[in-house]
Amino acid sequence: MRRRTLGLAAVVLALSAAPAGAVPVTVRVEGDADTLVARTTVDTTTTPVNKDGVAGHDCSGLNAVGALEQGTKGDWSGPWFDGFGYSVEVIRGESHPFGGDPEFWGLFVNDVFSQAGLCDAQLQTGDQVLLAPISEQLGASYNVLSLGGVPATARPGQSFAVTVTRTTTDSNNVVTRVAVADATVSGGGVTATTGPDGRANITLGTRGPGGLRATHAGDIRSATEPVCVTDGADGACGTTVQPPAACATTGDDGNCGTKDRRAPRGKILSIREGQRFKKGKGPRGLSGIVTSDPSGIADIRLRLTRNDRTHCSTYDARRERFAAMKRCGAKRGKWFSVGDREQWSYLLPSRLGRGRYVLDLQARDRAGNVDTLLQRTRTRVVFTVS
Repeated sequence: MRRRTLGLAAVVLALSAAPAGAVPVTVRVEGDADTLVARTTVDTTTTPVNKDGVAGHDCSGLNAVGALEQGTKGDWSGPWFDGFGYSVEVIRGESHPFGGDPEFWGLFVNDVFSQAGLCDAQLQTGDQVLLAPISEQLGASYNVLSLGGVPATARPGQSFAVTVTRTTTDSNNVVTRVAVADATVSGGGVTATTGPDGRANITLGTRGPGGLRATHAGDIRSATEPVCVTDGADGACGTTVQPPAACATTGDDGNCGTKDRRAPRGKILSIREGQRFKKGKGPRGLSGIVTSDPSGIADIRLRLTRNDRTHCSTYDARRERFAAMKRCGAKRGKWFSVGDREQWSYLLPSRLGRGRYVLDLQARDRAGNVDTLLQRTRTRVVFTVS
């Protein structure tokens, strides 16, 4: 029954219009267990296809049969039927004879089951020709998967989303396309399963060229979509390996094997130089930064002194309160440690009350270098609380 349907369709199409000129198309053959011919680009040709050497058994090379002949390099065979042309039975050693097997070779153009025979299916520029085993069961629908969203290149370890869709041609030749849940996307050593929307997230780590394809029970697997993994400077995918950056050093900063003779530089951030706070709004949190150091940060110290109408005091971190000073002057205050973090902070027990304050910062690295320069706006800030 199926053969008579195909034969009638072939006669109708053969009477319609002559094939157009040679055009570029792609050819793919999917076998039962794996891909027999990966998607290959060929140009149709005016050279006729004759597989059995019998005069008159010629098919136009501009049609699907010509694409199959080129895509397989002639590695296929099948009998000739008058009024229909060649029926494919064997491709690359895999046999599915029509009428003698639960499956036969089905022809698809752009993932849609072709009602025309192999010799009569006319092609246009960019058409995708696919042959795959399909059921001979009367009224069967034919499903072809496609995989979208695969980038030409991907960075190693960076995720990207792909989508699996299914093109279905039913027994009435109605074509539908839907997203496919629970499809498996694999390649490059990874496997992912699509969600209800047909999407899956893929993360590739192996650098170089590879590919991804989608499979799902009862459906014809998708073509393998190429993707090349590179960070853009590793020599993969045609990129050029970038030489390591030259080591920069001043000669005394501890970089590039030099001896570290430079102190880390710090800055107070929580309070501005000359800042004025209203009564009850004095600061409580002190914070700032210290630059990274090749030798590592050993200690960060603060000194906070107050002058309230000639009554001078210094903050005692051990007792967490201000202690009176016999003589005024910030240099007579007590230093206290706030740790060894590049981003440092210290929380006072309460907001600072009325007075004029001097906050000093000092940083020391593990090589013994100390930033002793008390520089306004950077390592020293003077501020008042009304």
